[in-house]
Amino acid sequence: MNHVKDYITIDKEILSGNPVFKGTRVPVQTLFDHLEHGVSLEEFLLDFPTVKREQVVGVLEIAGKILTSKNIEQLYETAA
Repeated sequence: MNHVKDYITIDKEILSGNPVFKGTRVPVQTLFDHLEHGVSLEEFLLDFPTVKREQVVGVLEIAGKILTSKNIEQLYETAA
């Protein structure tokens, strides 16, 4: 697995600092919103052609590692 910075950019000049897929202006939140509404990964990639499959898979792997971490409560408190 690579690092978060390989997949996500946070820059106050891009969408007011909201996390976006690196090299795009597509917010990472958009991926999770689409998945929550039952949109397939394939459809998401078609809707946002500037986002690469590798980026989506990387972000989902990172999210999975965070959510299955033994320190999830501490991570959540830090992020909240």
